[in-house]
Amino acid sequence: MKLLLFSDKSNDCCATHLIDGDGAFNAEGVDKFMKEVKLAECGLSYAVVAIMGPQSSGKSTLLNHLFGTNFREMDAFKGRSQTTKGIWMAHCVGIEPCTLVMDLEGTDGRERGEDDTAFEKQSALFALAVSDIVLINMWCHDIGREQAANKPLLKTVFQVMMRLFSPRKTTLMFVIRDKTRTPLENLEPVLREDIQKIWDSVPKPEAHRETPLSEFFNVQVVALSSFEEKEEQFREQVASLRQRFFHSIAPGGLAGDRRGVVPASGFSFSAEHIWKVIKENKDLDLPAHKVMVATVRCEEIANEKFSSFIANEEWRQLEETVETKPVPGFGKKLSSILDVCLSEYDAEATYFDEGVRSSKRKQLEEKLLQLVQPAYQFMLGHIRSGTMDKFKEAFDSALNEGKGFAAAARDCTEYFMSHFDEASAGAVIEQANWDSSKVRDKLRRDIDAHIATVRAAKLSELTAMYEKMLNEALSGPVEALFDGAGNDTWPAIKKLLRQETEKAVTGFSSALSGFEMDEAAKNNMLSRLEDYARGIVVAKAKEEAGKVLMRMKDRFSTLFSHDSDSMPRVWTGKEDIRAITKTARSASLKLLSVMAAIRLDDHTDNIESTLSLALLESQAAASTNRSISADPLASSSWDEVPSSKTLLTPVQCKSLWRQFKIETEYSVTQAISAQEASKRNNNWLPPPWAIVALIILGFNEFMTLLRNPLYLGFIFVGYLLVKALWVQLDISAEFRNGALPGILSISTKFLPTIMSLLRKLAEEGQKHANDDPQHNHPLPARSSQSGTNDYNSSSASSEVTSSENGNEYSNSHYKAQ
Repeated sequence: MKLLLFSDKSNDCCATHLIDGDGAFNAEGVDKFMKEVKLAECGLSYAVVAIMGPQSSGKSTLLNHLFGTNFREMDAFKGRSQTTKGIWMAHCVGIEPCTLVMDLEGTDGRERGEDDTAFEKQSALFALAVSDIVLINMWCHDIGREQAANKPLLKTVFQVMMRLFSPRKTTLMFVIRDKTRTPLENLEPVLREDIQKIWDSVPKPEAHRETPLSEFFNVQVVALSSFEEKEEQFREQVASLRQRFFHSIAPGGLAGDRRGVVPASGFSFSAEHIWKVIKENKDLDLPAHKVMVATVRCEEIANEKFSSFIANEEWRQLEETVETKPVPGFGKKLSSILDVCLSEYDAEATYFDEGVRSSKRKQLEEKLLQLVQPAYQFMLGHIRSGTMDKFKEAFDSALNEGKGFAAAARDCTEYFMSHFDEASAGAVIEQANWDSSKVRDKLRRDIDAHIATVRAAKLSELTAMYEKMLNEALSGPVEALFDGAGNDTWPAIKKLLRQETEKAVTGFSSALSGFEMDEAAKNNMLSRLEDYARGIVVAKAKEEAGKVLMRMKDRFSTLFSHDSDSMPRVWTGKEDIRAITKTARSASLKLLSVMAAIRLDDHTDNIESTLSLALLESQAAASTNRSISADPLASSSWDEVPSSKTLLTPVQCKSLWRQFKIETEYSVTQAISAQEASKRNNNWLPPPWAIVALIILGFNEFMTLLRNPLYLGFIFVGYLLVKALWVQLDISAEFRNGALPGILSISTKFLPTIMSLLRKLAEEGQKHANDDPQHNHPLPARSSQSGTNDYNSSSASSEVTSSENGNEYSNSHYKAQ
């Protein structure tokens, strides 16, 4: 449909074809018209005036002079023909409040023909539904006539009025045109009487059968002179009538009844819907229509405000920022943006039905809150995570400063939960009634979980520290006590264990006091620490029990190979190897008995006596045909010793002792061999009987020596030579390992030794010759050096041989160990 729009720039008047001659509603033109006159900004401060009347009765002329419009007027020189088709609407110029005027197509026109009555009723009903003031243009000479043209018009008006359910009171202003000399005072009663007759004759619904005309209409009558004959007087009367339209919506004004008025922003939609209902020939329920218009318009306004909120730059920036980090003053900022949006809705929807307006406002508020809720949750998440991080830092700092664990946890928890409450209060959105308790509960659970984790770590660290202290205090000393195992080994271990355990338990108990644990849990931890200390000793005992054979051999070797002064033994033949062996084995057996069982309690046992009886004493006294059943070690357990405290069973002890004897037997054998060899080496003198025989048989030679003292000199010199050779050759050492090895060794060293002695004698002679220069001749230095070197070589060879022979036993002795 083509939009017809007239605009007068001089008087700011614009008009639009509201409904064309075919009954089509010009929605696009009306929307443009509303924007031109800024009707939406008027709210309820506007009035609508419509004019009805017969065709060519001067309606458009009256409106143009009365309201300053520019409706198309009939050209009298071209004949009386239809100029206004359908319904036109224009903005009145210079009248407050904003006034819209509708020029309806004239009734009783020849152009429309049979359809005139239908369109007449439709346009009349439309005018009554949307207008506050209805002007009925009629000729003065028609008043009082039964069949005048105004009667069908009035009947039409009254009949369609019955189709409006609960209508508002409309002002009917009868404009009498071309007034004659008859005074208005005389014309008005006749007109009112005719109007009443028509009202009474019109069929009415049962509910309004007795309803007076005044309930529906405020009837006004004015008269105007002829425009063609008395133009000046006409203009003056029109100007006077125009003043009555100023402030028409004020109480008592022409449009003072504002019941059911549609807000200006909904006028276009309301008018279009009313015309649609009229075209469909339905009864028009104005209250329901008012609610419908309010519903549609409020929803449109709500959608517009929701879209504007989404496009709001401040909101978009706030939403984008809060996704990554907390926003200071988040609650106030977002509440302000929401408040502006809702306030704008309230401002635009304030004139619509209150129930609908409130319902749509609530829906808008719910949509907005649903939109911003993720941002609110992001903000709470940032507050929760930030509070949690600060809690961890403060909690660790308090613990590092030495504050008690429970006190630090309690104080930090209270402080930062209060901090969260304050921060979350700052994020509260005024329009929402959201509860942050779930986030608060999650924060509390996270704090409690962190405290539990740190508590477990601290207790574990504390326990590990005291366990390490116990390990250091017990492992080394216990091992040393087992190394020197004796009768007082286990008592010493028990004393050490008690002292170190009491010391650790006291320190641990003091350290646990800061955790404010209940007594049962604290006692349980202290008991575990005591068990750990005992476990260290038990583990060390088991470890040493696994090395008992090596310990026994070491102890046997130490006692067997060293004397009371811890000096290595030299088996000269005077030592009692049997007694030494028995003593060393007894000490080793003592070690075995100590390592056989754990003795941390006060119970006594007979392990030592059983082992001694079975392994030492019984070997000498027991018969060889002793039965196995009588063997006290033929068992897997000790008497009065539970299996949990057994380290070595009787059978294991017997097996270890057997292996011990086998591995130490060689040392004993080597000692015995060394003793026998020493004895043989020390008996180089002839037997006593041989010495007596030599004295008896050599008596004659002895007497000869006495008679010739010179022989004694030669014998003395020979003795000195032999003594020198004896010392140089170390005869006793050479023959210590046997006669044949001694002879062979002496034979290799005899000649070098003789040469060394002669060289020494030569050197002594040379020394005396040097004292007498006349008789001394110098010997070559090379001979002297050669002799000295030969002597030294011979001496060194003798010492090496002696050392080798002497070490042969020593090496074999240590190998036996």
